[in-house]
Amino acid sequence: MMSCKNKTTLEHHSHSHTHSEIADNHLHEPQNYFSSYNLIDEEFGTKTIVTVQGNTRKMVTNALPNHKTGEFPTKGNPNTISEQSKTYIFPVNPKYTGKPKWAREPGVSINGVKFEPGTAEVVVCDTGENYRVEAFQNVIDLGLDFNNAHVQPTGAYHYHGSPTSLIKDLDKGEDLVHVGFAHDGFAMYYSKSGKYKSSYKLLDGKREGEDCFYENPHNKIDISVGGHHDGTYGSDFEYVANFGDLDECNGTTINGKYAYIITDEFPYVSRCLMGEYEEERKVRGKQEGQRQRRRPSVDELFQKMDLNKDNKLSKEEIRGPLKDNFSKRDKNKDGYLTEDELKN
Repeated sequence: MMSCKNKTTLEHHSHSHTHSEIADNHLHEPQNYFSSYNLIDEEFGTKTIVTVQGNTRKMVTNALPNHKTGEFPTKGNPNTISEQSKTYIFPVNPKYTGKPKWAREPGVSINGVKFEPGTAEVVVCDTGENYRVEAFQNVIDLGLDFNNAHVQPTGAYHYHGSPTSLIKDLDKGEDLVHVGFAHDGFAMYYSKSGKYKSSYKLLDGKREGEDCFYENPHNKIDISVGGHHDGTYGSDFEYVANFGDLDECNGTTINGKYAYIITDEFPYVSRCLMGEYEEERKVRGKQEGQRQRRRPSVDELFQKMDLNKDNKLSKEEIRGPLKDNFSKRDKNKDGYLTEDELKN
């Protein structure tokens, strides 16, 4: 666990502004996205209403982007963009903890479209290795459009990286463009100059795995995972403290205020949050009070998958993301995973 940098300076026209000053400057622009706002775009059907009251920022949105998109369905993405019904609650005064907490959907853009940098696509090897496919790679076509986005089976359009059309629309001439809010309440920015560098780097060495394949409901493809780590899979990267400007959640402190930076290199969008954040802060569906299901613990997952109750998991028993890098988790190389091996 590494702390973020505390001395980064944000320059605007040769003089610096604090984060609060950035917010104040927005008051003089046609739209201030740190305060209450309505984003209604009849051309694209966008309807996003944000109300700020006390320590609560409430966003009610149909999650339709307010800009042009690629044509869907398309090769690699057979889904059609459709209106959603989403309500999100963000704290106006977020609390930084310095303890990274994983988040599949780290935040939401100004227009109500969510950020979801990871994918559900996995390459499986008969030798036990599993590799989570990144959105930006040349092995599997996931149908991303020019906004680094595509569509889920539910019809939800979502960004895997920098939302290029939105950035262009929001650009006021300064380097940092405010594009959204993370679910812990901290602002999300994109740096046009790329001055804030990620602290993730490619691993040395080569991947392991034989007889590997990728499968979806439409086809099955044989995949060779051999070769150097090139960024095709999330496991190709490792976080190295101070390797770049940003912490493991792609965040940094700018003039005393913490913020997340969307980068053009991995991890692109934060995959964890550094502020106080509970899953129920994200309210989905039509009922505002609907709570999110709690992410199960390793103990709970182990008990659920251990079908024969022998206190160890075979390759056949283990499921989901925990199956990634089975051989590396199997420290004693006996072909099974114990609960301690999973936890470590």
